[in-house]
Amino acid sequence: MNIMNIVIALAIGAVAGWLAGFIMGGQGGLIRNIILGIIGGVVGSFLLGLLGIGGSGLIAHILVAVFGACVLIAIGRFLFK
Repeated sequence: MNIMNIVIALAIGAVAGWLAGFIMGGQGGLIRNIILGIIGGVVGSFLLGLLGIGGSGLIAHILVAVFGACVLIAIGRFLFK
């Protein structure tokens, strides 16, 4: 993995985490959003893969990461309520 891929992954994670926080009404800083977005990308890819849904391109990666991050926020709220 080269440095450009890492930068792109961090940027997608930041955007996805921010969007998920906005959608779900969450609060958090940049680092939390990046982490949430990156983990959300993994979770979203797994869950949508189980359903046979996939895509390619920047927008698809962001949407999958946002979906996964929203799922993570919902699970976190359920567990720590």
